[in-house]
Amino acid sequence: MGRKTGSHSEITGPRVREAALRLIAQHGFAAVSMRQIAAEVGIQAGALYNYTPDKQSLLFDLMQSHMHELLEAREASRTRGDPLEQLEAFVRFHIRFHLPRQRAVFVSYMELRNLAPDNFSKIEQLRTCYEGELQGILDEGHRLGDFEISDSKITTLAIIAMLTGICNWYREDGRLSAAEIEADYWTLVRKSVGIDAAEPMRHRRAV
Repeated sequence: MGRKTGSHSEITGPRVREAALRLIAQHGFAAVSMRQIAAEVGIQAGALYNYTPDKQSLLFDLMQSHMHELLEAREASRTRGDPLEQLEAFVRFHIRFHLPRQRAVFVSYMELRNLAPDNFSKIEQLRTCYEGELQGILDEGHRLGDFEISDSKITTLAIIAMLTGICNWYREDGRLSAAEIEADYWTLVRKSVGIDAAEPMRHRRAV
């Protein structure tokens, strides 16, 4: 049987990924079957294999696409500045990128345990690349005496977890706007590196 009109890969492929993301975020990877994904898209279960070899490959594709999009967006937004300015830019970028992608964020973090070892290693490499930028900012700030931190790796993981955690509870119709949450979390991050006001360390170095 031929494919239905409009079901060619340029249209159906993205719909398969969108359906998989939606179902996995709602029910969990283990509970979602390929048949469910096919039904969500409106195609026969057998036709799903025209777009992905198996469910594991589909999960990996979702995570890898999310990480590539993140790294590409970060590269395009990167600016120069002192460590405090770079830290602020990173924090604000992270929040603005992730908030509109709550399902992708949930799947990327909660379903890591379901990746095959080789796929897990590839995703970890991409995450390490992203986290490494933040750690580099923290190391430089500590070297210059701007930041008070005991371990840059632990601080990096704590900041990433705190910022990403917003996606677990943020709602567009909630009490605070995205801009207010961003401002509050920037204050929290500043305090986590030993800064209570906006630029006190910069003045300290000038003395």
